Amino acid sequence: MILSHDLGTTGDKATLVDRDGGVVAAVTVGYPASFGAGGRAEQDPTDWWTAVADATQRLLVESAVAPGDVDVVSFSGQMMGVVPVDGAGEPVRPAIIWADTRSGAQVRDIARSVSVERCYAITGHRLNPTYSLSKVAWLRDTEPGAFARTRRVLQAKDWVAFRLTGRMVTDPSDASGTNAYDQRSGDWSDELLDAAGLRRDLFPEIVPSTTVIGTVTTAAALETGLLAGTPVVIGGGDGPTAALGAGIVSAADGAYAYLGSSSWVSVSADQPLHDPAMRSMTFNHVVPGAYVPTATMQAGGASLSWIADVLAPRREDRYRTLLAAAAGARAADDGLYFLPYLLGERSPYWNPAARAAFVGLHIDHGPANLTRAVLEGVAFNLATGLRAFTENGVTVDAVSAIGGAANSGLLLDVFADVWDVPVVARSLVDEANSLGAAVVGGVGVGIFEDFDVARHLSSLGDRHEPDPARHRELETAYETFVDLYERLEPVFERTAERLAATGAGASELVA
Repeated sequence: MILSHDLGTTGDKATLVDRDGGVVAAVTVGYPASFGAGGRAEQDPTDWWTAVADATQRLLVESAVAPGDVDVVSFSGQMMGVVPVDGAGEPVRPAIIWADTRSGAQVRDIARSVSVERCYAITGHRLNPTYSLSKVAWLRDTEPGAFARTRRVLQAKDWVAFRLTGRMVTDPSDASGTNAYDQRSGDWSDELLDAAGLRRDLFPEIVPSTTVIGTVTTAAALETGLLAGTPVVIGGGDGPTAALGAGIVSAADGAYAYLGSSSWVSVSADQPLHDPAMRSMTFNHVVPGAYVPTATMQAGGASLSWIADVLAPRREDRYRTLLAAAAGARAADDGLYFLPYLLGERSPYWNPAARAAFVGLHIDHGPANLTRAVLEGVAFNLATGLRAFTENGVTVDAVSAIGGAANSGLLLDVFADVWDVPVVARSLVDEANSLGAAVVGGVGVGIFEDFDVARHLSSLGDRHEPDPARHRELETAYETFVDLYERLEPVFERTAERLAATGAGASELVA
């Protein structure tokens, strides 16, 4: 039996996968995230550990699986964060997570030595405050006391794996999401670390994703219910593990869309994909020698969650009710657009100052129209990412959909019509990250011979075909959507400057 943990933004999902790749049982334990002024986004790492321990215990009890039947523990985790720890591995402050955008000044400082274009060539990513490198520099500049106590900076899964084993390492997939990793050499980039003024020894050793980094310690066994001595495989970042869970092993496997809090479109490749316009980024795959070109938006599924919470905060069936109403509503057809930049934006604009906006509101518009506009806005934004692939020679014949929002047939219909390709839900839309992490763990301890098994762990579900006439209408709407962002971008920048000057910002929010 393989136990995989998927450390997301809202909770940890613990999943038991058998030796045939079948999902036996799963338990999710949530934890909070804190968002606040200036782009702050943080979590308490001890909440992750508490969730992992609780989920593991509950999973073993509810599935009646004995601890000795667990052959390996493996991980998928949220990327691009900073968990600063002292010499004993204890966090010196809350973790700075992927959504945090406070390090804009540090990005500008780094760019004086290494241009945005040079960073993209080295790392496969633009210089941007959503990445770990500038966040560490921000910590040094704004919290010198905490930084002085910091001996390592880790990613979410790396810290939890340390709590299980006592060993601090990371893997190439998570390293490739830091803005500090040289994809050609497979090691930390001295050029970027020097530009940021950061010591190399702050960053952990990089080992292959399938590495058995140690075994469950006696102390961790007491907290989790696992057997001391159980092997632990480091696993990978959530993007690459999701790709594997979706059956995307090599370039021949096509494209997929992940529809979680943040959302993305992605493919597998044997080389980094460098888009001249830098609309996309490239992560290292958990599959050795492979890469995962990706276009990620900050608030994909999060936009749908937000509109549901705003319009129907006390209704348990708010998603179903709003989506049912949106199916018969008009949005772009009626001049109504939603720019889904609730948390700034990564692909394609890389602008932490971007703001969400409804444009074209009319007195006739109600909740159904607003919900429809949100769905279309997410689809329009991801469409630019797909174009970054196809305009650079990648063929996209169909897109597999995974993640919680892929349960919505309406959303997949909208995607198919906007993208003009079939969109197919995988049979296990909620388990892709868990399955990917399980495959990595299984390969690591020899349960699976190779990664090819991932292609057969889930099947293709409903196929949503594009309507050619509808696509032609939405293609015009897409052009308007892009134009709206370009026209509003100066407003976003002025707003960010004003808020920075006055010290104002978003109200405190714990989600």
